[in-house]
Amino acid sequence: MSKISPLAYIHPEAIIGENCEIGPFCYIDKGVVIGDNNTLMNSVTVLYGARIGNGNIFFPGAVISAIPQDLKFKGEDTTAEIGDNNKIRENVTINRGTAAKGKTIVGSNNLLMEGMHVAHDVLIGDGCIFGNSTKLAGEVVVDDNAILSASVLIHQFCRIGGYTMVGGGTRSSQDIPPYSLIARDPAAFCGLNTVGLRRRNFDREIINNIHQAYQIILQGTGKLNDLLLRVEQEIPMSSEIQYILDFIRSSKRGFIR
Repeated sequence: MSKISPLAYIHPEAIIGENCEIGPFCYIDKGVVIGDNNTLMNSVTVLYGARIGNGNIFFPGAVISAIPQDLKFKGEDTTAEIGDNNKIRENVTINRGTAAKGKTIVGSNNLLMEGMHVAHDVLIGDGCIFGNSTKLAGEVVVDDNAILSASVLIHQFCRIGGYTMVGGGTRSSQDIPPYSLIARDPAAFCGLNTVGLRRRNFDREIINNIHQAYQIILQGTGKLNDLLLRVEQEIPMSSEIQYILDFIRSSKRGFIR
């Protein structure tokens, strides 16, 4: 049975799962679906279109599924979907989708720190960490296990590769390749996220292969397509190397070097 404060407002058309805690001054709109074992501390706002999984914790002031801050939005029936076991800290804002993709998605086991913003149609994977006041513009894609430090600003349509580490205050208008360490102003490739890869139990040989692949891509001479072919020919193929190649080949905004 859920524990709901008498000072919370829950629309009669909202669906609340089992064993949830909903604190005082929370507002839950019509059409909202909340799964089991969620905790909403005081003053959390969950608006139309929210689809929330299980085991999440929402801290005071979080606003979930507000309409997009996009002048092209015309009231489409869209969603903001949140997976399981996320920690959504104070004053985080997650907007719902637009006609572009129809939904904003935050996966599972993520930590969104205070004041972080997720704009319309953003797709976030699993296991990511976002520092205080980091902002993701519309239609950004963040792959699994990326870490963005505080006050990082990501331009719309960019993609953040998995297992990256982005330094505090970084601004990026290009894609951030997987396994990389990105910092400075303007943003630059500062090496591999070696510490993060070791913590994730990546094999030493795989880390070395990733390093060699980026040496070819970033320091080699010639056209990018030729450098990617060199990687295929010279580096033992693995899922990690294939991920890098696919990521770069599919980049539409160019990637940080």
